Amino acid sequence: MLIETHAHLDFPDFAHDLDDVLRRATDAGVTRIITIGTSVESSRRAIDLAEKYPAVYAAIGVHPTYVEEAEEDVFTPLRELAKNPRVVAIGETGLDYHRLPSEKVSKEKQVQVMSALRTETDEEIEAQIRDGAYKSKQASLFQQQLDLAVELGLNAVIHQRDAWADTLNIMHPYTGKLRGVFHCFGGSLDQAKEVLDLDHLVSFTGIVTFKNGASVREVAAHIPLWKFMVETDCPYLAPVPFRGKRSEPAHTRIVAETIAAARQTSLEEIAEATTETAEKFFRFNRE
Repeated sequence: MLIETHAHLDFPDFAHDLDDVLRRATDAGVTRIITIGTSVESSRRAIDLAEKYPAVYAAIGVHPTYVEEAEEDVFTPLRELAKNPRVVAIGETGLDYHRLPSEKVSKEKQVQVMSALRTETDEEIEAQIRDGAYKSKQASLFQQQLDLAVELGLNAVIHQRDAWADTLNIMHPYTGKLRGVFHCFGGSLDQAKEVLDLDHLVSFTGIVTFKNGASVREVAAHIPLWKFMVETDCPYLAPVPFRGKRSEPAHTRIVAETIAAARQTSLEEIAEATTETAEKFFRFNRE
């Protein structure tokens, strides 16, 4: 028995064959699925799916890369949605600095700046201001959702990309008030230990099966058994041998099997530990 802790079943990728997708998950031993909201509307769709399918539960939140489209106040609509007993977490929420507004400065302009002894152009200064505003909006969005999680007694699903220090700095004041799972973990063993020392968890995706995923497999092999969960982040990051295709919850089994091999243990042990960890973290059956 496995729990898929991070799927995006409301995405268009699953619009035409979701019943088949869920059947394959059951056949693979994946008995429960957390479908994750990425905006207020996406969160509503996640709840609709959780109400329709007994094996599906919802996490509600606004992804950091949706910050430009998000309302100033996401706290109020998410609080209303969280009244639904099928909601088991807040998220995904966090910080993402992978593509900042400054990247819109052309390569040609960067070359010009280099040739001018790095003199900052008006465009560069404006881009830096936009970067700062973008990061500030993400931080506000993140804090609103963490505050809501604390108010409701829920845990949080954390997205972090190229924003490690800022993510931890924002989460520090919430230590002891909530727990987070750093989903799709791709950091180092030292970073994993930072997370675990704050009583948070990590979760692994199909990246553990990739040829270039050796460092993530190493983390999965060495952190304590009860400190991680498994997921797919589907429709993204399909594991080998499905890489390049649509991922789906059934592939959670492949993730767990790969971690079991890395730890030189059985699939059964990984399934038992990660299921118990997920049950405690998501606090199912709030009805």
